[in-house]
Amino acid sequence: MVFAMLSDSTLDCCIVGGGPAGLMLALLLARAGRSVMVLEKHTDFLRDFRGDTIHPSTMEVMYELGLLDRFLQLPHQKISQLFGQFGKFRIPIADLSHLPVRAPYIALMPQWDFLNFIAVEARRYPGFELHMGAEATDIVEENGEVKAVRARIQGKSREIRSVLTVAADGRDSILRRRAWLPVRDLGAPIDVLWFRLSRQIGDPEETMGRFEPGRIIVMLNRGGYWQCAFVIPKGGIDAIRKAGLDAFRKTVASLLGFSPDRAAEIHSWDDVKLLTVKVDRLESWCKPGLLCIGDAAHAMSPIGGVGINLAVQDAVAAANILAPRLADGAIRLDTLRLVQKRREWPTRVTQRLQLMIQNYVIAPTLQAERFERPPLAARMLTTWPVLRRIPARLLALGVRPEHVSQELRRASAQMAGVR
Repeated sequence: MVFAMLSDSTLDCCIVGGGPAGLMLALLLARAGRSVMVLEKHTDFLRDFRGDTIHPSTMEVMYELGLLDRFLQLPHQKISQLFGQFGKFRIPIADLSHLPVRAPYIALMPQWDFLNFIAVEARRYPGFELHMGAEATDIVEENGEVKAVRARIQGKSREIRSVLTVAADGRDSILRRRAWLPVRDLGAPIDVLWFRLSRQIGDPEETMGRFEPGRIIVMLNRGGYWQCAFVIPKGGIDAIRKAGLDAFRKTVASLLGFSPDRAAEIHSWDDVKLLTVKVDRLESWCKPGLLCIGDAAHAMSPIGGVGINLAVQDAVAAANILAPRLADGAIRLDTLRLVQKRREWPTRVTQRLQLMIQNYVIAPTLQAERFERPPLAARMLTTWPVLRRIPARLLALGVRPEHVSQELRRASAQMAGVR
């Protein structure tokens, strides 16, 4: 098969995947004067039930880029406190309002709005290209180094050559499979069913998780509707469907805490989307000419909604390290390993915390026939309020928050004069 070049020159960077990691990295590289192309296999960003929580760590990055005020003009809801309902016990889990950040809350925003915003900002820079409906199919290696990506763009086979290829194409990354990068599966005892229910006058305002013996639901206040996550045992979808839609509606109705007839809005199984939960990470995030970031490097549990924000942190760290070196026209493998070294420890710690919550809070709740009191960790948050600062900080900022380097900020200021 003959592959036509998309452009005559070799790019600094080709990024596969137009999610939070890929687009944020592209924006930062373009602001630094690098030539960067993003290939996104979908024709738009409109996919429902993706992660929609923008945490303070991401908004700090937006502030450092001078974008926070414009970003917060987009429609969003704010969460500054999180609660859990364990049977009859209402437990305060985290209070973000006292954190020393510009936006001390979680912003609930459709991911497509977030991605469109980043793409619009990136298009202000001459080195940025975004191709929608562009599906990567393979990598091209020469002498053991990745030199290009093969893709289908608007029905045509293309080959895009670049100094560096970045895989940001999610947990099912085609690039990491083609590169034969080994994956360590950490296990996940749960899956999640996503669906919407309308919000009506008299409904509570707060976002909350409700824990009952054998059942868990998380309800996110999205303004005009509730975005609901119903947690099930791993592989439990077949049993739920076999029991029937009416039984599922009754279970949901018993957990709502308000008008149970709202569950009738689940008209068919088409209204219920299955998220198969994975928790894994690559043993090596790179090989010569190729770097993996975001979910392509480490799939996260939905617990805490931290996936988007870890992806953005990966992008910032990668841009800080790579942008100056891309100017030299070559990237050494040792340099790519610096990105993994910077981001692997916070990834490991976050995944370990997620696994602890999965194994010691969520799984026992799903297996329980009854419980008389909340889990020990939840009771401690009630007894010692100061402990709520720990989950608040972990949710808001993560283990190692990244900041845009002064070198990148200076480069961005210089690029502003040539836009």
